Order: sequence, then C-alpha cells, then structure tokens
Amino acid sequence: MRILALLLAIMLGTPALSCGADTDCVVGDRIYRISMPEGHDGQTPVGALVWSHGYRGSAAGAMRNGSLRRMLSDAGLALIAAQGVDGTWDLPHGPRTFDSTGAAEFAYFDAVIADAQDRFAIDPDRIVAAGFSAGGMMVWNLACSHPAAFAGFIPMSGTFWLEPPETCQTPVSSIIHIHGDADKTVPLDGRAIGETRQGKVADALALYREFGDFGMAMAVSYEDLTCDIRLAPSGDVLDFCLFPGGHSFRTEHLRYGIERLRAAGQL
Repeated sequence: MRILALLLAIMLGTPALSCGADTDCVVGDRIYRISMPEGHDGQTPVGALVWSHGYRGSAAGAMRNGSLRRMLSDAGLALIAAQGVDGTWDLPHGPRTFDSTGAAEFAYFDAVIADAQDRFAIDPDRIVAAGFSAGGMMVWNLACSHPAAFAGFIPMSGTFWLEPPETCQTPVSSIIHIHGDADKTVPLDGRAIGETRQGKVADALALYREFGDFGMAMAVSYEDLTCDIRLAPSGDVLDFCLFPGGHSFRTEHLRYGIERLRAAGQL
C-alpha cells in the first residue's frame, strides 16, 4: 500500500514530492531548494527565510548546512535556498554586471516565491530575505529595489556594489545588517575589485536611515554582537551589528536577526 501511494502521488504530481531539500525545484531555466520545518503537517502555513548564497555557492550547499536548517526548523520557518547563475548574482555595478539593473534577479525571486507558495504551505506575509557575502549584496538590492515581497531583510557581510542607489522603493522594511569588524573580503569601507568596487556599509545604512526616517541609535548587545538599533515611525527596525572577526557566517547571528524581526511583529 505504501508503494502504491507513493506511485499515485508521483503520477498526480504531489508538490511535496516533486522537489525539496535534496531535489531541485525548477522555475523557468533556474532552480531553488526548500526545507520545511521538521514535523510540518504539510498544510499549516509557515513563514520562510529565502537564503542567498555567497560567491560560487549553491542551493544544494545551503541545504548541507545542518546548523542553518536546524535553527530555522526550530524557529518554525522553512528554508528556501535560492541559486544564482553559475554561483553569482546579476547585480548593478558588479565586476561582470556593471550595467545591470538587477531586474533578472528580481524576477527570479518573484518566481521562486510564487512557486514555493504554490507547492508548499508558505505564509506570503512572513517571508524574510537573508544572505551572506555576495548573497548579502543580493539582499540589500532586494531591500531597496524590490521590497514588497518580503517582511524583512538580514544582509550579512555584504552591501551594494560601488554605491547605494539614490533612493529606495517603498514600502519601508526592517533591515538587520551583520558584519565582521575585521572583514577583509568585504571590508566595511569597501575595496576595489577590477573596474568597480565594493561600497561602504555606512553609505547603505545612511541611505536607508534617511529613507525610512529611522530615529536615534540605541546600543544593545547579543552574544558577541554589538548593535546600534533604530526604530522608524512605521515600526520597522534598522540594526547595524558587528562581531569580532573577519568574513564569516554564524547561525547564531542569523538567529538574532530573526528574533529582531519577530520582536518588530514581522514574523
């Protein structure tokens, strides 16, 4: 009976069996992977974190991060692992994408979110974008140029190439930026790469602070993070958190971002 049920599910195209953590979900000519919280009943809507990998990363690589998957599962969130083309993201002012508008990536993320909601029980009002390094750059671009699909953003060790745009698109959202204070791969003050350069984190934060009318900073700490946190009239938060160290990603730091978004009522 179990084998028969499995065969019927495959024949009927049951979404949960068509792709997942170990199998690509195909959207157009690209893919993503997804891991639902452990023990999920397949019907109750849950929030999700859309993860953007670093340079030369992959959705499969993200799914092999057991610490990341466990933390999100414990938080009751699905992990949706996005994948750039050949391990890179098509971002404005990038070394090989200088004239890009980012439109291809924005369309890809729209397609991923729509497909995941169609296949799985994902709550469209509780979707967060997060990413590390080049993935953090992707997240900043989503936050400023394509914010409507997400409840909040957690860029880690990444910012805009060259400089921020002149302004951002509404709605104002919550952003929790996390960075190593001794990062030499994506330095806080940026660095030249080819004919372009990584931008200054302070410039991105200043742009968004003015855009969202965020108030005065308050200093808080969380484990090894030291953060300046700001609140906007909209109730959104803008956090800038440093940890002692270089270009690295810790699950505990991402947990802080999730907790901050929950405290702000966005998860």
